[in-house]
Amino acid sequence: MAWMMDTYSMLKGYSVPGVVTGKPIELGGSLGRFEATGRGVVITALEALKFLNKPIEGAKVAIQGCGNVGGVAAKHFDRLGAKVIAISDSMRGIYNERGLDLQRILEYKAKYQCFVCEKKEESEITNQELLELDCDILVPAAIENQITEKNAPRIEAKIIVEGANGPTTPEADEILNEKAIFIIPDILANAGGVTVSYFEWVQNLQELIWSEEEVLDRLTRIMQRSFKEVLEISLSKKIPMRTAALVLGIGRVAEATRLRGIYP
Repeated sequence: MAWMMDTYSMLKGYSVPGVVTGKPIELGGSLGRFEATGRGVVITALEALKFLNKPIEGAKVAIQGCGNVGGVAAKHFDRLGAKVIAISDSMRGIYNERGLDLQRILEYKAKYQCFVCEKKEESEITNQELLELDCDILVPAAIENQITEKNAPRIEAKIIVEGANGPTTPEADEILNEKAIFIIPDILANAGGVTVSYFEWVQNLQELIWSEEEVLDRLTRIMQRSFKEVLEISLSKKIPMRTAALVLGIGRVAEATRLRGIYP
């Protein structure tokens, strides 16, 4: 991103930091950008728990993926008092029904690029086994098409927060809805990253630098408001959250097109 910004700026003859986002902090990037997607996952999960009248303290969380979405989300869930019972990378996962020693596990993963079971309560599991664990919150934060019509009947989570893009197939979506599992769709759950990218662009345009606290506060308010707007449509129209999110998004584009007139 720094190279792209620099190349474009050289062609223009002056610095244009707002041409791309995701830049290093030193070149106009935004504080809080790395953690934004994972934070957004946690913010929407908290809103879902609030709606379902369930506490975060002691909630069992299983997370597929341990990068800047899954790993960040895991740390925040842990700080909030939830029990992260399983986490995985592309090769394998680690599971402890009583809750993982997350700091130790993630430090080991960062150092050696793998998970190792060091306690007798811990066991190695596959990514598919992780998805089917009995938990309160399941966060598929790895790759697409992980929850399919084959394993959807065995999903036992109460809430699914889609940290990845398209982790659930349409066929699986129908099965999960029939099971009354509360799904926070990817279009909403992982929007924290692009939201803070927007913040970066705004800061560049205004030649400002927001504190990380200010970025997080703005992100939290936008994610909470978006969740409530989608939930309101879901309840009023009696449609799934994913459909409600699409109704909201497409409706906004349609209305903007109508207001602009004939030229678009």
